[in-house]
Amino acid sequence: MASGNGTGDTMISIERDGLAFRFPNVHRDAACRIEFQRTLRIPDDGRTYPLPPGLGRFPLRHFDDFAERLPEDSVRRGGVVMPMHQAEAVWISFLGGLGSNPYPCAIKIATGKVCAVGGEPWEEGLTRDPQNYLVVPGQPWLDGYCVEKGTIRQFVAMPLGEGYSAEEQLTGEAWHGGLQLAVYPMRRNVYEELPKPRLGSRVREVLELFPSDLMGVAPGGRMAQQIYRDAFGLDAWDQQRGARSFVTLANSRQWMAITGERPPTKPPTAHEYAKAELPWFLFYDRDREEVDGAERLGALRTVAGTENGLA
Repeated sequence: MASGNGTGDTMISIERDGLAFRFPNVHRDAACRIEFQRTLRIPDDGRTYPLPPGLGRFPLRHFDDFAERLPEDSVRRGGVVMPMHQAEAVWISFLGGLGSNPYPCAIKIATGKVCAVGGEPWEEGLTRDPQNYLVVPGQPWLDGYCVEKGTIRQFVAMPLGEGYSAEEQLTGEAWHGGLQLAVYPMRRNVYEELPKPRLGSRVREVLELFPSDLMGVAPGGRMAQQIYRDAFGLDAWDQQRGARSFVTLANSRQWMAITGERPPTKPPTAHEYAKAELPWFLFYDRDREEVDGAERLGALRTVAGTENGLA
C-alpha cells in the first residue's frame, strides 16, 4: 500500500486544498478526491443538530516540503499537515472520479488508530462485519463518528493527551492523533461490467516539537447522518492497490513550527457562533497563543497584601 504521495500504481497529490488519489494502473478513470471542510462545533447537549454553516476548505501542505525542520519519525510517517483550531470542527467530503466519469472507491477513515465507521482498531484491508469503510460515489460526506444508525458524533479538535480523543478513550494511548485515510479502487473488471445507468443513479443520489500541542479528534455533538452499506461486496475492491495517507492536525504554534508561516485561516469567533445561534464556550479560545507574563509585575504586592503589610 502506498503512503504519502504514492508510489508505483498510485499517485496522491494536493489539488485545490483537497487530496486527489489516482490509480492509473487499475483504470484511467480510477480516482477520487477528498476534501476537509471547516465548520462550527455543535453543542454536546443530547439534542440532534443539522450540519452547521461551512467555512470553506482546510488548507493542506505536504509534510515532505518541510522535512529539514522536522523529526525523522514524523518525516517517515509523511502525508499532509492541516491547521485546525479548537473552535472549529471538520467534515469530510468525497468525490468519486476526478473527471466526467465517476469511479467507485472504498474509503477507510480513522482518527488516531480508531476506525470512524466501525469503531475497531485500525487494521489493513476492508472488513464487512462491521463495515469499516465508505463507498464513493454514494456516500457524499462524513460528518463524524458513526455511533448509531442515522446518527454521528461530530469530528472536533481537542489537545492530544488530555483524554478527549477517541484514540485515548478506546485504546488508552495518545500516540497518533490526526486522521488516517486508506482508499481502494474498484477492480477494473467489476467496474467495466457495471450497468452504466446503475452507476449513474448512485452518483446522483506527530510531532515532537511541541508534544503538548498535538491535536486529536474527539466526538462532539450529535448530528443526523446516514452511513450506507456497501452494495457491491468486498470482492469488488482492489485491496492490492490501495493508497494510504496521514493527515496531521496542527494548532497555531505547531503549524508555524512546521511551515514557518502563520495559519492561513483564523479561528471562528464568538460572533460567528452567535450568528449561527450556537453557544460559544471559553475553552474554544485555548488555541490562541498567550503572552508569558512579566516576572517584575508578578512580584508586586496586591491591594490586600499592601494593607496587611505583607511583602
